Amino acid sequence: MKRIAIFASGSGTNAQNIIEYFKSSRDIQVDSLWSNNEDAYALIRAEKLGIETFTFDRDDFYHSIEILEELSDRKVDMIVLAGFLWLVPNNLTEEFVTVNIHPALLPKYGGKGMYGKYVHEAVLKNKDKESGITIHFVNDRYDSGGIIFQATCPVMPGDTAESLAERVHKLEYEHFPRVIEEMLMKEEAESDYE
Repeated sequence: MKRIAIFASGSGTNAQNIIEYFKSSRDIQVDSLWSNNEDAYALIRAEKLGIETFTFDRDDFYHSIEILEELSDRKVDMIVLAGFLWLVPNNLTEEFVTVNIHPALLPKYGGKGMYGKYVHEAVLKNKDKESGITIHFVNDRYDSGGIIFQATCPVMPGDTAESLAERVHKLEYEHFPRVIEEMLMKEEAESDYE
């Protein structure tokens, strides 16, 4: 059984989608949800779905190995960032496969401060004809890890940041859990041959 730890800072719609996707899987389960924001609605969503939750502060995250040790004890195979806004420290990314989803076609519109509506506003301001999602590995710089998967959607005349966000969210919900599943099952298959 492969185990996922989700890290989220906000409302947690992607986290909920991932939890529900794997609810009946025999091979993969969401082990826990972690947040740097004790008021994140993601925590409530996870608890309602029977997922154990943890909160932490900046000191826990950057100056302690408690999170690393807890994830190791829980035998987590992958960290999934689903709307998590802090840069993940190397001690976690070196120990666990760590993936993120970004609401644009990286390398465009990435980096510190580029999340949520700020990304969609930038896409519209630059009059891009398409936007989309990027699922990528996490490293020590915002949104610069290797790209795993991208999907596109058109930018429509008259789009607002909100209407574009809706289209991008649909891509996130459709593809993020599937890509996570493919990665974990490929890893499982490869370990069978070692």
